[in-house]
Amino acid sequence: MKKLSLFTLLFTSSLFVLSQTDDKEETAKPIPKARTFETMHQGVFGGRTVNYKATAKETFLTNKAGDSIATFWSVAYTKNPVGDVKTRPVTFIFNGGPGSASVWLHMGLFGPKIIKVDSDAKKDDGAAPYNLVANEHGLLDLTDLVFIDPVGTGYSQLVGKGKGKDFYGLNEDVASFAQFIRKWVTDNGRWFSPKYLAGESYGTTRAAYLGKALEGSGQNMALNGMILISQALDYAGSTSIHYNITSYITYLPSMAATAWYHKKAGQGKTLTDFVRECREFTYGDYTKALYKGNLLNNAERNDIAEKLNYFTGLDKDYILKSDLRILVERFQKKLLEDHGLAIGRLDGRFMGDESDDVAERPHLGDPASYQIGAAYTAGINHYFASDLKVDMDRPYITSGGGDGWRWRTVPDGQYWEPMPVNTAPFLGETMRRNPEMKVMVANGYYDLITPFFDAEYTFARNGIVTEKVSMKYYEAGHMMYTHEPDLIQLSEDIRAFYNN
Repeated sequence: MKKLSLFTLLFTSSLFVLSQTDDKEETAKPIPKARTFETMHQGVFGGRTVNYKATAKETFLTNKAGDSIATFWSVAYTKNPVGDVKTRPVTFIFNGGPGSASVWLHMGLFGPKIIKVDSDAKKDDGAAPYNLVANEHGLLDLTDLVFIDPVGTGYSQLVGKGKGKDFYGLNEDVASFAQFIRKWVTDNGRWFSPKYLAGESYGTTRAAYLGKALEGSGQNMALNGMILISQALDYAGSTSIHYNITSYITYLPSMAATAWYHKKAGQGKTLTDFVRECREFTYGDYTKALYKGNLLNNAERNDIAEKLNYFTGLDKDYILKSDLRILVERFQKKLLEDHGLAIGRLDGRFMGDESDDVAERPHLGDPASYQIGAAYTAGINHYFASDLKVDMDRPYITSGGGDGWRWRTVPDGQYWEPMPVNTAPFLGETMRRNPEMKVMVANGYYDLITPFFDAEYTFARNGIVTEKVSMKYYEAGHMMYTHEPDLIQLSEDIRAFYNN
């Protein structure tokens, strides 16, 4: 894992297989005819039968000169007939990365059909056959859904004079999504419809910034709400590296929850009680100790080490040798070291049997990713071919397009002091300009990528209107919907979010 490289962590099925066009190449790429596939369907969602149209298509994006530079692949599910657009919401859905297609939210939570994986994270779903089922917990009775794949993922690609630098960056990515959403709303006559964004992981970074971007460019579009799943707005709290004091604070309660799950800590207490106890210690004595550093005396260091042993289950001597600072990758290897297992990063419930038991970090990758990634990839390809009748001339890329990602928030030539990405202030500003907008944040207790305590830390500041934010918690990880009880609860919580 690279320093300050949350994009190498945030919800991709593996380390990126990145494909970036050589920006030095002057020859323009062909501009093929955009393809569209429309099919009609019927399903039961929320106990109601819904007739809907699925539109899988390519949409051209243009530069300031009006040249086509890329196509965005999207799949839209719209009620048929739509009815009154003033009362029928539309929700734009995307995953993270950066460099991830929307396959995970499409095939795991929001889509009309979803792939089933082992709910209890006990076995690998890597080999066929797989189980694709109707999503009875879907939301098509409440809202139309538009799944979006950024350039370099899905079937989205560069065309004409388009170059990777036009899309592979924080600002560039947001601008491309804003252009697509405005175009979709215009083409479908939905300016009067309530509008929502639903993002996961880096997709929440994008959503927070996108809310602000949609207010500009002379086409002010106000949102009704955002659903942020496994939020990553302020990267100081979701990047576990040496000397990042914020991350030692934000990750500890997730480590405690995961240790509780594996029966290494907190036994005899409920998860919520144990987590509450850890929150108090983290905001109190642990934060003070981290900031005192070498000014701690031996008694104070020993007391903090004993508390960390109590909450994490790790050996006290190991904690002292770690200078009271536990990196997540080390925690993944140490927690179940006595069983020769490494735990997952996306979801601490998952476990992998690795050949190198003394490595500092998992060397096979994330078991919470490689144990389900093939099922999701197979699911989206089978579903497109069998249900949506999609017939494209190239493979669907679940992750890619993002090599050399630009995190700068100002143009070249302007002063910029490198610091962790933080789009939370953009969300705070948007919520204050648009007081009708509400936000739901979904957190997994066992998420060791974007910890739930970081969500609490982030949303307690940054100008965010906390009374407009609904925090929800689930006993799973980054993709809490892989755990069936939480799929049901998350769907019910989102349904209540819309109805309120």
